[in-house]
This record gives sequence, C-alpha cells and structure tokens, in this order.
Amino acid sequence: MEILVLMGVLAGSLALTAFARRYNLSAPLLVVVVALGVALIPGVPRLELEPELVLTVVLPPLLYSTSLESSLTHFKRNLRPIVALGVVLVAVTAVVVALVVHLLLPDVPFASALVLGAVVAPPDAVTAVAIGRKLGLPRRVMTVLTGESLVNDAAALTLYKVALAAVAGTAGSAGHGFAVFGVATVLGIAVGLAIGALVVGIRRLLDDPLLESAFGIIVPFGAYVTAEHLHPFGEEFSGSGVLAVVAAGLYLGHRSLYASPATRMQDRSVWASIDVLLEALVFALMGLQLPFVLDGAGHAARDNGTLTLVALAVLAATMLIRIPAVALFAYLPKTLRLFGQVRRAPDWQTIAVISWTGMRGVVTLAAAAGVPADTPGREEIQLFAYAVAIGTVLIQGLTLPPLIRVLKVGDPEEAAHDEAEELAAREVAQKAAHARLREISRDRLAELDLPPEKIERLRERLERLVDTRYRFAKAAITLSGEDRSGNPHAQFAKARRELLITQRKAMIEENRAGRLDDEVLGKVLRELDLEELSVSTTLTNRLS
Repeated sequence: MEILVLMGVLAGSLALTAFARRYNLSAPLLVVVVALGVALIPGVPRLELEPELVLTVVLPPLLYSTSLESSLTHFKRNLRPIVALGVVLVAVTAVVVALVVHLLLPDVPFASALVLGAVVAPPDAVTAVAIGRKLGLPRRVMTVLTGESLVNDAAALTLYKVALAAVAGTAGSAGHGFAVFGVATVLGIAVGLAIGALVVGIRRLLDDPLLESAFGIIVPFGAYVTAEHLHPFGEEFSGSGVLAVVAAGLYLGHRSLYASPATRMQDRSVWASIDVLLEALVFALMGLQLPFVLDGAGHAARDNGTLTLVALAVLAATMLIRIPAVALFAYLPKTLRLFGQVRRAPDWQTIAVISWTGMRGVVTLAAAAGVPADTPGREEIQLFAYAVAIGTVLIQGLTLPPLIRVLKVGDPEEAAHDEAEELAAREVAQKAAHARLREISRDRLAELDLPPEKIERLRERLERLVDTRYRFAKAAITLSGEDRSGNPHAQFAKARRELLITQRKAMIEENRAGRLDDEVLGKVLRELDLEELSVSTTLTNRLS
C-alpha cells in the first residue's frame, strides 16, 4: 500500500511542478501548499517520513547534482562567506534557538533545545537559488547561496550528533565536540576526493557515455555511505557524508571539462531529471507531515496555545538571527571580514536579499523525525521544526521575489563583462581553427587524389563553417535585442531550425507509413536533435 501511496505522491508532485513551470509559478511553494491541504483531508493515507531514507537516498543526489553544476573556482574564491554562512551562522542559529526554547520552556533540557537548534539551523537553498536564477541575481550571490547549502547540512548534522550525545549523557567536553567536527570535516572531504579520483580513472577506462552516466548515479550514495561508516577513532567519530558528496561532486564537475561532449550532455539530462523528481518529492513530503506533527503536539503534556506561541517565537528567532549575522559578516574590518579582504563589501540591497534566503527544507524535517523516542521534549522538537520549515518556505519563499524586484539587486556590469570575455574567447577559438585548417590543407587535403579545384572547394567550405559559427555567436552577443531579430544571421538560424523541424516531421511520417525502420528513424532523429540543439544554444536562447 505504501508503494502505491508513494507513487501517487510522486505523480501528483510532478504534475504540480509541471503546472508551476508552465505558468511561471514557484513549484516548491505550490507543492507544499497543495500537500498541506491534502494532508488535512480525513481518510487520506499517511506517508511517514523515514529519516534514514531521506538522509541516505534523497539528500545525497540533490547535493551531488548541485555540486556538479557549481564552479570549483567560484567556490574557492567565495570560500570565506560560504564558511561564514554555512558553518558559523549554523552554530550561532543553533545556540540562539536553544536559548529561546530553554527560556520559554525551562523544563526542556538545554541539550534537547540544542538538538532543536541544530535541526532548524541549516537553510535549504533550493527555492532561493531557483528564484534567484529566474530573477537574475548576481553570480557571486548565487555562488554564496549555493555554496552555503552545500556545507551547512554537514555542519548542522554534526552538531546534531553532538547534541544528541549530550542528551544521552555520552558527550565529552567542548573540545571533544570540536574534535568530532574536525574529524567529520577532514575525513568527509578526503573520502569525497578519493572517490572522485577513482571515478575519473574508471570513466577513462569505460570510454562509454551511457555507462559513464550510469556509473555516476551511484557516486553520491557511495560517497555518503562510505564516509558515514568510517570510524577511525571510535564510534562517535565518523566522516561527514554530506561533505564527501560535495567534495566528490565539485571534483567531478571540474574534471567534466575533460570528458567527452556526449558524456557531459548525458550527465546534464540525467541529473536534471533526478533533480526535478526529488525536489518535487521533498516538498510534497514536507506538506504531508502535518498529521504526524499535529498528533505529536496533541500527545504533548503542554497546553497547545503555549506550544503555538513558542513555535512562533522559534520561527521568528530562526528567521531574524540571520539578518544581523549576515550584515556583521559583511561589514567587519577588512582583516576579519568573512566576505573577503580585498573585495569591497556587498551593498545593503545584496545583504538584505541574502539575509532573507533562509528557507528550511526536508533535512530539517528528516533530522527532527530521527530524534530518538526517549529524548526529552521530542514532540516539541518535531512541532517546532515543522513550524520553522513550513513557515520559512511560505513566508520567505513568497516574499523573496518581490523583495528582489523592489531592491533591484543585480550587477549591470556582469553581463557586459561576460559578453566581452565570451567574444574574446570566440575570436581566439576562430583564429586557432583557421591555423589548424591551414595545417590540414597542407598535410591532409593535399594528399587526397583529387583535382586542385576540388581540394580548394573543400578548404573554403571548412573555412565558411568556422566563420559562420563565429558570426552567429558575435551577432548573438553584440547586437541588441531589437537588432538580433532582424539580423541576417538570426533569420538564417531561425530558418535552419524550421527546416530541421520539417525534416523531423517528414521522417516520422515515413516511419508511420512503414517505409522507415524504427532504429533508422532513431538514429536520424538523434542527429537532427543535436543539430537543432546547436542552433538553439548559439542564437535562439539569446533571441527569446
């Protein structure tokens, strides 16, 4: 029965995601709201959130996919703000939340309150990054938000383990806690890099795009499980599975520059599909947990009104502590500034947007669900965690887009700088191609048993291909939006795409009439698809 319910949740969440993408809505918010409504319908089957399933099956591929698409260079360049938000702010948030809960509910042990703090500390940047990408946030802001989401789960889950040990009475001193964190960090990164290097070697031996992509699917799970099950200094010490996945993803994403084009295209398609599926499932699970949380709150010995007020206080503390912390990180003296010593501090509009991107995700719910049953205040922890997760997604998720529009956060020089760099690189590539063409004409074409005029025509045709591609790209880069649509190169590209579409339809009709075999059709369609993709990526996307 649970399998059928899960399949129904997947199908429904994907349908909502498709609807959101079709009408330019926020898919995570829509899925959460609908799932909340469905969860309140009497008789709806319950799908319980299994912490191990989420942390072992759902989280690793999401982190890995994000890491693959992240720039290692940009990550290293912005390491200080990433560490500030992903580690320091996580610890600060956990302590502040613990103090708030312990102050309002004195009979909840501080160790249990710290467990809650660790649970609600890590923001999930899925929604924020999707909104930022759509609204054109500067690259540096996107890098910081993405990097924060890659490391904050590791910091929060490690703190979570330390807090649970304190609740159980097995935790050592503060130094012991730092040692646990240090071992988790070093061992997790080492495992991730080792697995990344191993995968690069295996892929080189395979030399098969399909097998390489299939093999890559198991990498995040292997990295996570390996790091989590390494205990070199005792059971309480283990590697961080999250950091292992991130390190492997960043390394393999950087090495993908040297992979074959077919492998890169296949990997993008595979992980884009996995992302859509898992993100839809994650936000559906968040909404569907409402009955479990309400049941837990109903069984709690406290007055529900008191619990509601404390939940609102925890939500406010979680959201508001980020605002002064981000500002402090940005405006510290240069020698201490966590946003870098050389670069100028971000403007206040950028600080405001980063401060408001604190939406929590399924890691918060999974960690809360995994709190042991004998933990004092377990029901309260789960209720407050749910309030923070859903509250931040709805409040910050709904208000972040208008905030970005009102503050007009952006870097007007970034696009011009990117275009200048791209044009210069394409000029270098064109010159290199012409130089290589001269070598080919001298060495290879001259050896052909053909009349000189035919050899010259071949050389001229190759030269025109190089120059045409460059002129297409230059037109797309340098012309304004109004000029592009009327440019001869743009019109030629549109006509070429229409002809490809016509050829595809004709081939399909031949197949339907029984005059073209399915396998032959598949081969031809792949060629037409690749050619159309080439046209679209050079001009069509820029013209839209």
